[in-house]
Amino acid sequence: MEKNTRSIRIECPKLLITRNESDLQWLIGSPFFPPLTIISTVRCIHSNSSGPDFPKESEEIRTLLLKGFDVIGALIVGKCDPEKTAARAVEAARKLKKLLTGTTKLENEETIGAVADPDTGDIRFFLSETESSMNFELVNPVSYGDNPEKFVWESGCLLLCQLPIKLPVCYPANKPSDAESNFSRAIEAVIAKFKDPNVVYLVEASNRASLDVVQPVILRGSELDFDAAVANIELLDEAAQNSEKKLLRCAHFCLKSKSTSQLLSAENADIIQISVLLNRSEKSPKCSAPAVEYFPAMDETRLLIVDFKLEVLCYAVQGIPLMHAISKLITPGLIDQLISMKNMNLPYLLTQHPEVTFYISLVGSL
Repeated sequence: MEKNTRSIRIECPKLLITRNESDLQWLIGSPFFPPLTIISTVRCIHSNSSGPDFPKESEEIRTLLLKGFDVIGALIVGKCDPEKTAARAVEAARKLKKLLTGTTKLENEETIGAVADPDTGDIRFFLSETESSMNFELVNPVSYGDNPEKFVWESGCLLLCQLPIKLPVCYPANKPSDAESNFSRAIEAVIAKFKDPNVVYLVEASNRASLDVVQPVILRGSELDFDAAVANIELLDEAAQNSEKKLLRCAHFCLKSKSTSQLLSAENADIIQISVLLNRSEKSPKCSAPAVEYFPAMDETRLLIVDFKLEVLCYAVQGIPLMHAISKLITPGLIDQLISMKNMNLPYLLTQHPEVTFYISLVGSL
């Protein structure tokens, strides 16, 4: 069935189609762009003859994909019944999204199922409007943007947060297996601190944007809203003026004027630097002396220092308020990366600590 009231918009270089009929690609969009807008694709990395290995694939995508971008569908190469193939693509995309978001049910989320002919490269796009719907509607027309870089970066910017962590882990010398559970609890304690009312996020322009002198801004955890859905965030236009720091737009830290070549370059995108500090030195109505607690170990105990560095890169439009950029992009990015580091370190906790390597392409096919 064809649906004429909607259209697919592709804002990336021509989709790369292989002749491998087992090939599957994830379609990438963003909540900051119009619905059904594809700005990149990611090839499925972990798969076998029975299909994607979803637990491994979700871990890979969670690490690979910048916050601010989402999986909005899937593309399958094949010659079988197009609608049935599209249904498989939609099912795969929804299963991956559930693992990425940690939910068991997706409510009213449109998902694209695309089917590519391995011989001609022709692609047909189908749309499933809800998870409960059994209808897959062929969507026409499909439009290709003339300048994908301009579409993404004319009103976009990057948020960068680098956070070195040294995590002390104590465990009984005669029971090294306790190191894993103690390490997991230490990770959970760090995650809780990211949303602590006393946590401080320092926001400043990168050196690249130093032509316009902008003072850093400090936001506390108590000023942030960690419950708001990204889809419900109200973007502010240039005319919006607000004296509250948390409602400042990301544009406040971006270059006010750029040449055309800069506008169209991901390498020259505005970068907003965000640092995380745990501030416990606020003014208190009561004066008290510092206190130290001593907890003696009952048995011989060993100390393990787990040392790693989180580096989170997010995409945001310049109209998003700082409070939402931090609570919905930076903080979830830090948490996801910390959990990935935990999963990678656990098997080697008492031997060696692996490092996370990122391979990121901001526009186009990954």
